[in-house]
Amino acid sequence: MRPIRLPEPPGVGGVMETPEIFTDGAAAATATVVIRRAVVIGNGSPGAENQCLGLVRALGLADHLTLYRVTRPQGGINEWLHFLPISLHKLIDQVLRQFFRSTRFAPVVEGRKPYRVPNGGSVGLSSVLEADTRKIVAVARDTFDKEGPTLIVACGWDTISYSSSIRHLASGNVFVIQIQHPRSRLDRFDLVVTPRHDYYALTAGGQKEIPRLFRRWITPQEPPGRNVVLTVGALHQADSAALRLAAIAWHDELAPLPKPLLIVNIGGPTRNCKYGVDLARQLITSIYNVLDSCGSVRVSFSRRTPRKVSDIILKEFTGHPKIYIWDGEEPNPHMGHLAWADAFVVTADSISMLSEACSTGKPVYVIGTEYCRWKFSAFHKTLRERGVVRLFTGLEDISNNWSYPPLNDAIEVATRVREVIAERGWSVG
Repeated sequence: MRPIRLPEPPGVGGVMETPEIFTDGAAAATATVVIRRAVVIGNGSPGAENQCLGLVRALGLADHLTLYRVTRPQGGINEWLHFLPISLHKLIDQVLRQFFRSTRFAPVVEGRKPYRVPNGGSVGLSSVLEADTRKIVAVARDTFDKEGPTLIVACGWDTISYSSSIRHLASGNVFVIQIQHPRSRLDRFDLVVTPRHDYYALTAGGQKEIPRLFRRWITPQEPPGRNVVLTVGALHQADSAALRLAAIAWHDELAPLPKPLLIVNIGGPTRNCKYGVDLARQLITSIYNVLDSCGSVRVSFSRRTPRKVSDIILKEFTGHPKIYIWDGEEPNPHMGHLAWADAFVVTADSISMLSEACSTGKPVYVIGTEYCRWKFSAFHKTLRERGVVRLFTGLEDISNNWSYPPLNDAIEVATRVREVIAERGWSVG
């Protein structure tokens, strides 16, 4: 397999003006068919669903969207079946429940209630519907003449069968965007939005890391086609409008804090970025080393942060006059932190948190890149080359401000979406 040179994400190598995201501009003058509503298909992961919502916001459709969620059976033996395609998983769950309903094995099979769809609080919506391909297709067809086409935006492995089926059944009534690489048959979607580092396996560096015997099993196998839009990082909702609102909402709590305000966001180990308490101890030492140059420090953990990591940091910093640790209770200060921070420290495992921080144009320091491998290493290399992050060593002067062109992946993807939709004779309203 010959290594390829990947095209740059939109906006790299030149200046891209921010599009008028709430109007159609010239496209509206010529297009007679206008997309005025969006359907988001999520998988329950806030990171995945926020990518969909970030793109919908950039397209100006945030006030006209419906969120559907794909849910797997949970509890009992189901925790061992998540590797299966979701349709097969649900079928097996139904058969097992029926077969073992009145036996002593029922608790092992059933666990907790299988199809609970949580509300949309984590993504800022009041309600979420259970994903139903036939229902979504029927609504798209029935309302096409009166309301125009429906934009379908999905993200996550479990959503692929839903979004691809919707396009197959109602291709003339919908425009389907799949976020994150679906690994095969990209022609099932109108557009695929995926980070550039997802194609790391096809680069010269990636192929050096793969034994020749295993190369045929590594996806993707083909370079990005015309319906693929490459990004630097993850899409998100932390655009300028959202940050202005967050700055107002969190003014009373964050504005009075001594400056500079350092925000520390801690994620958790992943398959391609494995670490443990060693990183926690490294982070503690480095924070102490820069503390004299900080006015105040606020620390947040994510859902993925291991208890052993958070416990070490809590034990060390609880009660420190300069350091506040968020207790995990609502309201979540994350957007306020993005708005009011003077600088960030982010663990290397979280592409989402790094993408959000790097969209602010403020100094972003990364810790733990030495634990990352494979495509995560490629992602961090890209950020360093673009000058949007620096390694956190503990030798920094946090009061020393530096800046860079902020990452605008959602806006740049929205521009490409509008172009492709315009080729169909449609526009986004």
